[in-house]
Parts: sequence; structure tokens; C-alpha cells
Amino acid sequence: MLIRDVRQDDAPRLLEIYAWYVEHTAVTFDEEIPAPEAFAGRMKATAEKYPFLVVEDGGAVQGYAYASPFVGRSAYRFSCETTIYLAHDARRRGYGRALYEALEDRLKAMGILNLYACIGDPVGEDEFLTRDSERFHRCLGYAKIGTFRRCGYKFGRWYNMIWMEKLIGEHR
Repeated sequence: MLIRDVRQDDAPRLLEIYAWYVEHTAVTFDEEIPAPEAFAGRMKATAEKYPFLVVEDGGAVQGYAYASPFVGRSAYRFSCETTIYLAHDARRRGYGRALYEALEDRLKAMGILNLYACIGDPVGEDEFLTRDSERFHRCLGYAKIGTFRRCGYKFGRWYNMIWMEKLIGEHR
């Protein structure tokens, strides 16, 4: 397993990973796959300011994780949002933990203190969304801090969204 910084030539594979979640799950509330140029642009903009990492195994990219601004105002500069996507057939192999640990190390070095994860949450588990992401984040030390009820609508049904938080530094 190799964790490295994202490269622009990773865009097609990362979009392929993300597209599966758009088409088959409510993990993301995107309902249409982003255009390749738009997706590559998002990657570039994110990687200019925050860590954007990929995990490779056997020479193939199996997933990615990145940080992005939390809210976007300067007073929040010690906080960020974390995001992770693994190839749908590459889960439960340790890639997610390895990516998030590497991401957290980079963020600590940047002076980030608070991590936030915005997670789709089923009203009742169904074929499009489970609570796996919440369980994953909880195992890594995140705590659930809020619920937005029935705020996302996809596949003809309503979904909640939860926020989870992890404090990784001392607030002085």
C-alpha cells in the first residue's frame, strides 16, 4: 500500500470511483456525475490549499481523501472538513484508516485543530445508504455532533445528514 499526493493524471480514476457513489448510493447527494473538467478543477483547487491524498495498491488507485475549508470564513481557519472515497470493491482492507491517518498528520502539521465530516445518514437503512460511514468515523475518534433531518432527497426518498467532529490539537 502506498499513500501519496494526488496528481492531475489521477482525475479519471478518482472520477470513476466517485461516479459509482453518485449512481448507486446516497453517500453523496450529487445526483449527476460531474463533468471530467469540473472534477479535475475541484481536485486542483483543493490540492492547492489542503492535503489531497490517494492510496495505491498493486499500482492501482484504490481511494482518495482530502480536506477542504470548513465554512470558508477566516475565523474557521483552524478547522476543516474531511472527505474520503474508496473504490466500492476496495473497502474493509485498511485503506480508509491509512488515508485518514496520513491526512490527519498533514493537517496537524498545518495547525488544523478541528476536523469535521459531513455524512449522509439514512432515516432507516436502505439499499442506497447505510451507517457504515458514521461507524468508520467513530472508530477513528470522531463524535456525532449534529443532525440535519430530511435535508437531502435522492432516489425518491429523504435522507438526513450528520456532522461528526474530531479535535486533533490543543486550543490555546
